[in-house]
Amino acid sequence: MKTITGFIVFMLVVISAGVAQVSGTVYEMQDGKKARLFGVNIYWENSNTGTTSDKNGNFKLNKPENSDRLIFSFVGYNPDTVVVSSGKQVLEIVLSDSRFLQEVTIGERQVGTHYSRMETGSVQTISGAELCKAACCNLSESFETNASVDASYSDAATGAKQIKLLGLAGKYVQMMTENIPNFYGISQPYALGYIPGPWMESIQVSKGTSAVINGYDAVTGQINVEYKKPAKSNPLFFNQFLSSAGKSETNIDGAVRLSPKWSTMIFAHAQTDLLEIDENNDNFLDFPMINQYNFFNRWDYFNKNWTVRFGVKYIDETRKSGQTSHVYNPVLDALNPYGIYIGSKRAEAFYKTGYVFPEKDYQSIAVIGNFIYHNQDSYYGLTTFDARQYSGYANLLWQSAFGGNEDHKYNAGTSLKYEKLNQFLNDSSLNNTEIVPGVYFQYTGRLFDKLHVIAGIRADYHNEFGLLITPRFNAKFNITGNLSWRASAGKGYRKANVLAENSYLLASSRVISIANDLKLEEAWNFGSNLTYYIPIGDRDMAINAEFYRTEFQNQIIADFETFGQVKFYNLEGRSYSNTYQLEATYRIIKGLDATAAFRYNDVKQTIGGILVESPLTSRYKGLANLSYKTPLEKWQFDFTAQLNGGGRIPSTELLPVEYQLAKEFPAYTILNAQVTKYFKKWEIYAGAENLLNFTQQHPIIAANDPYGDNFDSALIWGPVHGRKFYLGIRFSVDKKDKE
Repeated sequence: MKTITGFIVFMLVVISAGVAQVSGTVYEMQDGKKARLFGVNIYWENSNTGTTSDKNGNFKLNKPENSDRLIFSFVGYNPDTVVVSSGKQVLEIVLSDSRFLQEVTIGERQVGTHYSRMETGSVQTISGAELCKAACCNLSESFETNASVDASYSDAATGAKQIKLLGLAGKYVQMMTENIPNFYGISQPYALGYIPGPWMESIQVSKGTSAVINGYDAVTGQINVEYKKPAKSNPLFFNQFLSSAGKSETNIDGAVRLSPKWSTMIFAHAQTDLLEIDENNDNFLDFPMINQYNFFNRWDYFNKNWTVRFGVKYIDETRKSGQTSHVYNPVLDALNPYGIYIGSKRAEAFYKTGYVFPEKDYQSIAVIGNFIYHNQDSYYGLTTFDARQYSGYANLLWQSAFGGNEDHKYNAGTSLKYEKLNQFLNDSSLNNTEIVPGVYFQYTGRLFDKLHVIAGIRADYHNEFGLLITPRFNAKFNITGNLSWRASAGKGYRKANVLAENSYLLASSRVISIANDLKLEEAWNFGSNLTYYIPIGDRDMAINAEFYRTEFQNQIIADFETFGQVKFYNLEGRSYSNTYQLEATYRIIKGLDATAAFRYNDVKQTIGGILVESPLTSRYKGLANLSYKTPLEKWQFDFTAQLNGGGRIPSTELLPVEYQLAKEFPAYTILNAQVTKYFKKWEIYAGAENLLNFTQQHPIIAANDPYGDNFDSALIWGPVHGRKFYLGIRFSVDKKDKE
């Protein structure tokens, strides 16, 4: 028996010795240093033999006889192929970030939109390359090729826009700029137009419950905008845009490297509308005439351990809308055709500094702060509304690791939120002050090789509502190197400033009724998703399937069901949102990227004591996007199709017959296309939006009698303007040209 056993062991040793085995480590570059890369797909060309790198970036696999080309593939990085001769080999592979493809690989494309493979939570990054696929004039137009976020008009008169995430309005999303909470209160109806598209480096969309570090406000998720950075940007960039609707935009930014440690960047933006457009002949402008001047200056300082960033921003914007024959005059008169004027001035300042301890690079301390002043003077017909907002935010953050083990990190800190809001509606005033100090703790760990968790809790004391406890949890389990499962659960709160956030409703004859006992909005959010990367050839198809549920304990209901008024009151009953989404992205051939997605929304509220479908919310959305760049990168062609499902319209049965609307709005399709021609230093792009010329019929009710009892511009569910063509030019001076 021993002889047989010994013979078997001997044969196994001989056989294994005859098999060529390849091993090694996969890295990426972070700040000039190599960092081990987990989850990289590694497989032999024209074979079924493959593996993935482990948490330390290591891999090991046998070499088949029919292949000597080993492929390394990872979403967001350039694929690499290594020719391996027979015999044992130990490899060291460094994958390069695909954001730098144009510097290293001719004919390869930057990644547009992708889900982060490394983040514990569900985070989708929209890159600068993706923003150039459409007429991305500002943040509101940044999601035309995105399946998760919807952006649409809030009404048909003021041009106010809102986003929707997980089937709910954008007020339940925590908006941030460079991870600093921003755009709430007065700015909310028009904030999406305050960030020009050419200024943005990227956008991160985090769905569901998020980290506790930035506050308790995120109910359905976070949207964070990263501006261009001086150290990475070109010395000069210029963009000029002109549309058939008469919209003209000019953007210019320049980066200056003052020293190895100091750099600065200046951004300037100007927008003006040159034409009065009234395609449906209702004597109301289809969208407002906007004049906006936007200036931003930022400074960055880096040395070995210190990072400092600070900057100032100023916006001056006027919106003029209403009847085409209105004469803009500070004296309001019913004999003057109906007009809308909104003048806004906004100043922002931010500061961020961080220190990394030299002997413990896992340990750092940071201070973040910002200040906002916003002034709005406006009138809607015979109604005046003026508001002033002063906001301040500070966050002290400490990061370290238990016992120096970087698999078990933690964050702890304290924050302070301050907001003073003064509102004046005709002869009445409404003032509000929020002071909210808070503390938080968050653990980030790898419990096993495949399980990552983020668990956090914060306690805040609201000067009006008392103690608020916010628990949040995220987990990611790597089932295989290509398949991962994420889950999240957590709570969010929100203070509603009803009048400021819904000021566009003043462009209506509806009487605004606000209950005296409005409570804090409070909701739980639960989510789960599966992400599967399927190797096909030398590329991965990414498939993401997800489900999220938001359950409100209290919600401020906007009740439009009784025409002639809109009532705001606390939830009495149930309110929830369920969203189901399936999305797939794949590079079909070199240069041709495709995205297809479908989302179903189940959103219900208790309104007037009855659980009903949330009004003006599409039941589903389908999206398809194709983007092709020619091999020599001379041309790019982009096409996007959106299918928006029908939904419920609030009752208009009490209106005169000629003003009544259907009980539901129909499904409709929006098609957009763009062509870009590239030259050495500049590019020309031309496109068309809403190719099918679909518009909502009679978006303004009783437009012929705006001072009457039936006038309303708020029941908006679809586009308010038809087909639009545009032309633009971009010019840049590359960094290497200066050096």
